[in-house]
Amino acid sequence: MKFGSVDNPEAIDFTLPPTHPDTTALLGKHKMRKDLEVFVGCAKWNKQDLKGFYPRGTKDELVYYATQFNSIELNGTFYNSPDKQQVETWKSKTPADFKFFPKVPQSISHYGRLLNVDEKMTAFADAITLFEEKLGVSFLQLHDNFKPKDFDRLATFVKKFAKSIPLAVEVRNSEWFSDESVRVSLYQLLEEQQVANVLVDTAGRRDMLHMRLTTPSAFVRYVGANHPTDYKRLDDWITRISEWRDAGLQSLYFFVHQNIEVESPLLSTYFVDKLNRDLGLQVKGPVDLQAPKNSP
Repeated sequence: MKFGSVDNPEAIDFTLPPTHPDTTALLGKHKMRKDLEVFVGCAKWNKQDLKGFYPRGTKDELVYYATQFNSIELNGTFYNSPDKQQVETWKSKTPADFKFFPKVPQSISHYGRLLNVDEKMTAFADAITLFEEKLGVSFLQLHDNFKPKDFDRLATFVKKFAKSIPLAVEVRNSEWFSDESVRVSLYQLLEEQQVANVLVDTAGRRDMLHMRLTTPSAFVRYVGANHPTDYKRLDDWITRISEWRDAGLQSLYFFVHQNIEVESPLLSTYFVDKLNRDLGLQVKGPVDLQAPKNSP
């Protein structure tokens, strides 16, 4: 994942910004509703990207991956919208507690730019619905040149999207964050439609770390820099998530990317171990993977 990458990550201030006041207010409405549910995973399961993760002789990468993590950010659906048979095959290879978080296809988000995409939306929704209890949250990632001038397109899409499928939205253009009136309109839309506002933690785009939740679920896409600072950044997230849980956070969906993806399972494992130890959780994670010695 090259978006937001930098050549000198040690020069970036990775301090997490304060929680948005409206996030605190929203979480307060859900305080003490239920225990925090957590799903942590990588963005891909293919062996080519995750070299060294799979034991020698692994025949089916998804089958093995699903024994190690409880979820996957399903980026593959961005490039090719899955058919029903493909979804049923993926579902059959995973345990009962595993969840898929499929990305809306680029034919809808990037090429179609949310215009005249009803037929494609329906086909995608009809397919991923077959994940049934293993369907997590589908997420729409908009191109970084999709600007607030097309707000109405986004609003129409969100309102039309199948209500039986949880949805999250990631906007990237800086204009969504620089204008207060735009921010307020976006957050109001997402909150009214019960759509999660994706948080992106990446070195080169700190404006996307807006800390404004629009549902009592936090959908976080964490992009490491293949640098020792990656682990300290995860430590800071543990602290923030602990605060949010106390405030009323109901669900956490946390997916780890890297510019060089081979390290994603290591970071994910480190994060799971810290969550379980510091927050008293029991999130599934690999037991034999060890973080590099230069991590905390």
